[in-house]
Amino acid sequence: MASYKRWPKGSWMKLTSGDTLRALMNQRGFSMARLGRYAGCSKSFIGHLCAENKTTCTPQLAERIAEALDVPLHLLFVEHASASNGRNSNQRRVVA
Repeated sequence: MASYKRWPKGSWMKLTSGDTLRALMNQRGFSMARLGRYAGCSKSFIGHLCAENKTTCTPQLAERIAEALDVPLHLLFVEHASASNGRNSNQRRVVA
């Protein structure tokens, strides 16, 4: 069982490659539905990751995907800063 890191609120992970995800799924015999069930998300979300229509997810979901495929987390995802560090910075809109 993987040891889970406590992620800062607002953290997110970026998929490095949809091709790598697809290749690992094929190699390990995972369908999108099976990986989705294991990771706790929909098969369509896995499909969007594979097609790179979506490239981000929560750290917890990224960990479960990597665990299902039995690969290190960093092989599939890279960590990005929390929302408080700029992703969704609170910029005020100026009305002219």
